[in-house]
Amino acid sequence: MSEIDIRRIGTAGRITLNRPDALNALTAAMSEAIEAALNRWASDSAVRLVVIDASGDKAFCAGGDIADLYAQGTAGQFGFGQDFWRQEYRMNAQIAGYGKPIVTLLQGFTMGGGVGVGCHASHRIVCENSQIAMPECSIGLVPDVGGSHLLGRAPGHLGEYLGLTAARMGPGDAIHAGFADHYVPRDRWAELIHTLERTGDVAAVHQVTDTAPPSQMAKDAVEIDALFAHDALGSIVVACGAAEGAVAETATRALSRNAPLAMACALRLIRAARAGTGLTEALRQEFRYTFRAQQQGDFLEGIRAAIIDRDRNPVWTHSTAAEVTKAQIDAMLAPLGDDALVL
Repeated sequence: MSEIDIRRIGTAGRITLNRPDALNALTAAMSEAIEAALNRWASDSAVRLVVIDASGDKAFCAGGDIADLYAQGTAGQFGFGQDFWRQEYRMNAQIAGYGKPIVTLLQGFTMGGGVGVGCHASHRIVCENSQIAMPECSIGLVPDVGGSHLLGRAPGHLGEYLGLTAARMGPGDAIHAGFADHYVPRDRWAELIHTLERTGDVAAVHQVTDTAPPSQMAKDAVEIDALFAHDALGSIVVACGAAEGAVAETATRALSRNAPLAMACALRLIRAARAGTGLTEALRQEFRYTFRAQQQGDFLEGIRAAIIDRDRNPVWTHSTAAEVTKAQIDAMLAPLGDDALVL
């Protein structure tokens, strides 16, 4: 069984992620296949739009296949991960700037690398069980695949909250935060896809869109903004620890669990993206961190604790947010010279 199914049906280019037992985790080969297909269809007049979906009910794509990155990284083969991220980010930018509509259908978990495939498209659809998140700080990475750009555009300081805590968005939250556009109940998806294949008219999406569930994060906006508006990571941690209420308590637990260096760098990236020039610049900035993440960051330790030994007890380089210095953040996000990402 192929891990990705690429074909043309009617007027639609069709891409189906097909690793349901692995929650459709994105491999290097899958990312390369998506890029190649989009390149082919860009000049094919028979393809009027692209539909990207995934097999199974549990996940659109729960992230990148980080087990491969761990195996190569612990063997000192850092170039494998660097090449993977370089190509993946190129594909992310390709989706965002594509000259034809791209419809993505995001059931279940859409996380990390899945956000890069699913949440830069022109028409992003969620359903009853959609759960979208950028959990990178929990494994010593930063929100990447253009995630810092999406987080930077979220209302108020919701982006900082989502990026630092790895909080999961339900369908209403995802639309509120700008990670999705349309709520379409799952039982309407098959007919929608058939219509898109038959007509090539993306307006069909609007005809089946329903009212999304309310967003709890929208209701919590005042509290989130007050806690996550502080200049430095350490100040955010102190503010959350001193505050009362469910948002502060949940955030405090997450901030104490995630990698301090990654969170500090993520904070800078999200705020740079908010003030920046767009997705391509955000990807370039993110690549500065991921290029160094295996050798200089906590990424390999984060993967070890999460999916290799599964002890959920990572030993980060820094014990607390207060230990992370500006110089260390600067070093992780410094220009890469000849190794810089070219898009």
